[in-house]
Amino acid sequence: MNEQFGARLTADGASFRLWAPAAKRVDLLLEKPLPLRRGENGWFLADVAGVKAGARYKFRIDGEIDVPDPASAFQPDDVSGQSEVIDHTSYRWRASDWRGRRWQETSVLEAHVGTYTPEGTYRAMIGKLDHLVATGITALELMPLADFAGSRNWGYDGVLWYAPDSVYGRPDDLKALIDEAHLRGLMVFLDVVYNHFGPEGNYLGRYAPGFFTDVETPWGSAIDYRVPQVRAFAIQNALHWLGEYRFDGLRLDAVRCCMISASRWGSLRPKPAGTSIWCSRMTTTPPAHWMPAKTRRAAGIARSGTTIIITPGMCC
Repeated sequence: MNEQFGARLTADGASFRLWAPAAKRVDLLLEKPLPLRRGENGWFLADVAGVKAGARYKFRIDGEIDVPDPASAFQPDDVSGQSEVIDHTSYRWRASDWRGRRWQETSVLEAHVGTYTPEGTYRAMIGKLDHLVATGITALELMPLADFAGSRNWGYDGVLWYAPDSVYGRPDDLKALIDEAHLRGLMVFLDVVYNHFGPEGNYLGRYAPGFFTDVETPWGSAIDYRVPQVRAFAIQNALHWLGEYRFDGLRLDAVRCCMISASRWGSLRPKPAGTSIWCSRMTTTPPAHWMPAKTRRAAGIARSGTTIIITPGMCC
């Protein structure tokens, strides 16, 4: 994928990318406004020397509204605050030889980070991992972490999909939880929501309305995956969690409300009800229906060593 979302550190600074096809002008707000150059297909770009990890920034759209990066790696001050540049290579993984477990060994405990311990943090969960192992649990599934508005949420109204919510800790704290789980032989899955964006802090409609269709889900406008950039946003997000954080797999929530198109229908239709999708790094073939290899390759998933598992009838 040549069109990468978000801010990425480079040898001498950082690159910034924003897909904003409805914007006439976009400024990058660092220490002072910096105009982004217009690229092709609605992209705005900038390569800025001297930017280091920890730098905070926003985008100004048409001189009217300041917005966070929709692919922000971290939001220290909630969904409408500044985005922070994160160096994902700085974390030193200890479980470097972890390769997952057999699917047939999977016994999953689903947990909400904010309520699983009195502290409600990633770091505090580490103290509970030995108990999970002793209980016979082999996989910990975290409820959605994408940054949401406020300090309390089940996670299913995430707005900034790439940013683990700051109320639970920083990115390295989440990595430490996953690392410690792997050291104990525990897999870690993440629940993700790709059928809508949470309402508060969602500015995409202002500068990238192509993200949405006129079809409504129970939680807001459906996402238009017919648009190549929108598909890329979701695909890159899945690879982000699997690559930068080393989650063992993803559970896609309520895919019945992810809109798909087919020429024989001539319109958008929801996927069949009662279907969940798991994207995982399992070491053996799970007892499930596989998405065809051609489809996986088209989605860019094969490069990460992951597979897509579709299991009709699983809980949505």
